[in-house]
Amino acid sequence: MFGRIANLFKGFISLFVSGVERRNPEALLENEQENLRKQIGQFNQGLASHAGMSERLMSQVRKLEAEQKDLRAKTTAHVRAGNNAAAGQYALRLQTVEQQLEENRKQLEQAEQTYKNLVKARDVAVQTARAKIESLKGAINDMRMNQAMAELHEMSAGMITNIGGSGDTLNRLEGMVNEERDRAAGRARVAKDAVDMTGVNLKEAELNALADQALADFAAREGISLKGAAAPAPAERSMGASEKTEGQA
Repeated sequence: MFGRIANLFKGFISLFVSGVERRNPEALLENEQENLRKQIGQFNQGLASHAGMSERLMSQVRKLEAEQKDLRAKTTAHVRAGNNAAAGQYALRLQTVEQQLEENRKQLEQAEQTYKNLVKARDVAVQTARAKIESLKGAINDMRMNQAMAELHEMSAGMITNIGGSGDTLNRLEGMVNEERDRAAGRARVAKDAVDMTGVNLKEAELNALADQALADFAAREGISLKGAAAPAPAERSMGASEKTEGQA
């Protein structure tokens, strides 16, 4: 029972982690890049150890070559001097050194070849991983762009459907505006018809008459003839003066 519950709990956790990974592929890719850097570091440490072994073999080969040269010279000198016993001892040691030298040379060659193969394998693996990472980056960018485009298209489709549908906000707003506009126009018309213009027109005629009278008086005092109007006042004064002159005569 507890095992089944544990498996179920693990399954839920796995589903949760998978969902998080799907929603955040950039984080997963960054984690894999970090793992690749760690693996490269560990591999380089192994390469360094292998290179150190090759260096030790190289030093051993150089040491044995120097010893081989020295023993060969000593063996040759004792042979020429007729010291066959000493020459034999040196020859025996020379033989052992040459065997060790041959073995070390083989080991060094193998170690060098192995080192080159490891370096090549590392470089190929790193290049492959980096190429895959770059490809995944491009794929993630395309995915994000496609998601954004899909969301824009979906939003546009929703906007078109909502705006073009009957009973939407814009249609209701248009109806409200038209109704208020017609109502305001009707109120303005009623208010205009309710204005009593009789008093206004009478007042205007009175003002015009007073203005004409004032202008006529001014023209009479000054002896100015108004265009389009007669000046009767000066004519009447002339006729009175004539009658007075005739009576005196």
